[in-house]
Amino acid sequence: MLSKTCSLMASLPCSSPRVRGKPSMWPSVRKDWFGKNLLYGFGSLLLRPLRTLHGVGNLFGAARSMCNITNVASSLQIELVIGSGKDKDRIPGIDIALHDGETWMFARHQVLVMETPGHTRGHVSYYFPGCGAVFTGDTLFSLSCGKLFEGNPEQMLSSLRKIMSLPDDTNIYCGHEYTLSNSKFALSIEPENEELQEYAAQVAHLRSKKQPTIPTTLKREKQCNPFLRTSSPEIRQNLRIPATASDAQALGVIRQAKDNF
Repeated sequence: MLSKTCSLMASLPCSSPRVRGKPSMWPSVRKDWFGKNLLYGFGSLLLRPLRTLHGVGNLFGAARSMCNITNVASSLQIELVIGSGKDKDRIPGIDIALHDGETWMFARHQVLVMETPGHTRGHVSYYFPGCGAVFTGDTLFSLSCGKLFEGNPEQMLSSLRKIMSLPDDTNIYCGHEYTLSNSKFALSIEPENEELQEYAAQVAHLRSKKQPTIPTTLKREKQCNPFLRTSSPEIRQNLRIPATASDAQALGVIRQAKDNF
């Protein structure tokens, strides 16, 4: 359920069903955002349904400064569960089911829903074209991608290519700060990549000062992220991936190597 006051701030996807009259919030989720500003709370609800025990509800905190959204009184309460339409059968209480290609307005910013399965079957990413930002959850990390818990290499490759189709200057906000450890693996399979060497040094410097490495940019990830570089001769040689192997097959080998690293 979305309060009338809150509904002035966010317009739901046009294909969304009518919101039920009773709250369908889990107590743990309600506790997590209660009393926070609107953006944090809404972002928490928006992302958690993607995987009940595996939520990434803090992503939208970064959007407060990025989009320069005015804080809303903390007394506003949001009682709306939003999640992937593919997860509606297994996550109880989803009020609004999101589908690929839907657009909606949040705090005067257009949001594009992007289905990006691979890590989970119902994973969704959110692209803010006006801000030049995409929230990728557990699909794309800096220098890595998510583990294939419910998907396969073909699905992950398709999802990554969907994200790669965005402008190169797009800022990427992912679900975890794994960049330092990811850089060590990336260097182990593509040590001659000069852009990667430079970025890895920058990452090490930032983390030594307890500074975040996120957001990264799509351009940088195309230059350095091994999961976006499945055709790299150096990576294929070091992992003994045949030249005849498809990009999806190469991604599967890279993912297995990362899991074992």
